[in-house]
Amino acid sequence: QAVSGAGYPGVPSLDMIDNVVPFIGSEEEKLETETQKMLGGWSEEGGFAPASFVLSAHCNRVPVRDGHTECVSVRFQRPASPGEVIDAFEAFRGRPQELELPSAPPHPIVVRHEHNRPQPALDRDHAAGMASIVGRVRDCPLLGTKFVLLGHNTIRGAAGASVLNAELFKVDGLLPL
Repeated sequence: QAVSGAGYPGVPSLDMIDNVVPFIGSEEEKLETETQKMLGGWSEEGGFAPASFVLSAHCNRVPVRDGHTECVSVRFQRPASPGEVIDAFEAFRGRPQELELPSAPPHPIVVRHEHNRPQPALDRDHAAGMASIVGRVRDCPLLGTKFVLLGHNTIRGAAGASVLNAELFKVDGLLPL
């Protein structure tokens, strides 16, 4: 996680120069539970139910201004080739794209095909910081597929996501505007 993820005034600079801090309070637990919430389901009968898959996370504070990078290994319900995974990422469009909301990037997931991407300094501002950047999609001998994911933590992860949610709520008639 980037130093901006710690908020202002952030992490003391001498703690970050030439260093990686391998512990960030409750971030690992939050990443695990919040991911299950985001990928869970809703029904009128039972309400909200978090996803039931197992997730394990490590969080490190790194000397990067903005942009959180994740190295993800995943097992899908059925085996998928790297090409199939890339095709699924590139084809994905969510409801904000279908509705053409003002803050929604046309392509919410952008795949970089270079072996050395994504990189925070080069990729975090793609689509005004509102796209998630994926790269290094490849086979994983343990779980099936692995890839690198980059998101702009202060734009897509905080302010921009709030604006996009407000736009969606307005379209759905959930805001008195």
